[in-house]
This record gives sequence, structure tokens and C-alpha cells, in this order.
Amino acid sequence: MGIYDYSVTDTQGNPVALKKFEGKVIIVVNTATGCGFTPQYKDLESMYEKYHDKGLEIIDVPCNQFAGQTPGTDEEIHEFCTLKYHTQFPQMKKSDVNGTNALPLFTYLKSRKGFTGFGKGPKALLMDQLLKKSDKNYAANSDIKWNFTKFVIDRSGNVVARFEPTASMDDFDKYVSGLL
Repeated sequence: MGIYDYSVTDTQGNPVALKKFEGKVIIVVNTATGCGFTPQYKDLESMYEKYHDKGLEIIDVPCNQFAGQTPGTDEEIHEFCTLKYHTQFPQMKKSDVNGTNALPLFTYLKSRKGFTGFGKGPKALLMDQLLKKSDKNYAANSDIKWNFTKFVIDRSGNVVARFEPTASMDDFDKYVSGLL
């Protein structure tokens, strides 16, 4: 199976086939409304405004698996994002990205781009310390580690990159713009 064989469910309960984004650069991101990384919504919206007409799509999948940082209903999450960050990109139904109830899309994405670390810097060290408390070997599997993990799919449908939430949003923007 390839990326275009998957679908996700929007906030109204309708299936959204990724096939509809064929030929575009796609960002799939698990998000949260009450996380230290939530301000990344601003950067994502900026990228969407700059690059949507050039073929960028963003698929926002809220997830409450990381410290319960995405409380509320799909409607409340959508309202928060549109009012606070003026998001215009498609937001999907709140879903799991790890475990037995994980969306098949995320299982596929993780199989194509595993976890390679948080990089360097204070946020990376904090994430490492936080995760080691619950699992000393957290880095040994491909699971999503936290909110705002971003997968990039090129115009041919290849999963070409995984950016952890600690990655520079400027570097992320440059990478994505290079695919357009």
C-alpha cells in the first residue's frame, strides 16, 4: 500500500481519501491545543498561506495521547485553532497515532520514517528527559513521541521526511519549500 491508499476522517465524520492530494506536497501532523509546541500552529498556517497555491496540503490530526494535551471535542479543538491561529488547512477527527487504535495512516508513516532523535538544544534535552522517565528505551521504536511530529510526503507520494516537534520551524519551512 502507498500513501494514496489511506484515508482519514474529518471533523464531520466524512472520509478524506489521501488520493485527492495526489501530485501535491503533503504535511501530516499530529497536533494538540494545550502543548508547549501549540504555537507551531502559527508557523503551519503561515506555510499553508505561502505555499498552498504552489501545491502544499496540510493534514492536521489532533491527538490526546500525550499528557492529555488535546482535551475537548472536535468542534472545540477546531474553534480554538481557527480563533487563536486562524488555521485554514483541513483538520481531522481527534485520533490516536500510537498503539492498537492508531490510525492506519500513522502506522504507515512510522514504518516509512522512524524516530531518529530530537536533535540538539534545550527542547531536545527536555523531551529526552521527559520520555526517559516512562521508557528508558523510547528512542528504539518508531512511535510518535509527542505532539507536532510532522511527516512530509513529496509530489510522488513518497514519505521523505519526519520532523520532530523540537526541529526548527525555519528549517522545516525551507525543506518543504524545496519540494515545491
